[in-house]
Amino acid sequence: MADLPPPPAPAGAYVPAVAHDGVVHSAGAVPFENGALAVTGRVGDDVDLDAARRAARICARNALSAVAAAAGGLDNIERILRTGVFVQCTADFKDIARVADGASEALLEVLGERGRGVRTSVGVYSLPLDAAVEVELVAAYRR
Repeated sequence: MADLPPPPAPAGAYVPAVAHDGVVHSAGAVPFENGALAVTGRVGDDVDLDAARRAARICARNALSAVAAAAGGLDNIERILRTGVFVQCTADFKDIARVADGASEALLEVLGERGRGVRTSVGVYSLPLDAAVEVELVAAYRR
């Protein structure tokens, strides 16, 4: 699929993405790259803004890979409807939206305007496997 990584393998009792009735939802994707977590830790503490943005890019590409696989291919993705970005960060870290821009920019690079959708970005205390960022997607697809 384009230059996307293979869809992430589930780390538990779930599937990477589910397609139903023209909409596909991804599970949360963490920044796995070449089989290992690329960025772990808390943003604003042991992870800086640039590393967090890089993590968000990796997460978005992983989530998009799962969405594309469930939709029957990247060309079947009509558009991203929603991106959810979770940033494991300190209580005083205020650049959560700038971290999330890393994910949004990656989607635009791969899909062009089809990658532009609404977005929610939140700071959280903890993420699975100590990942610095987690991204989930909702997309419309051609059936």
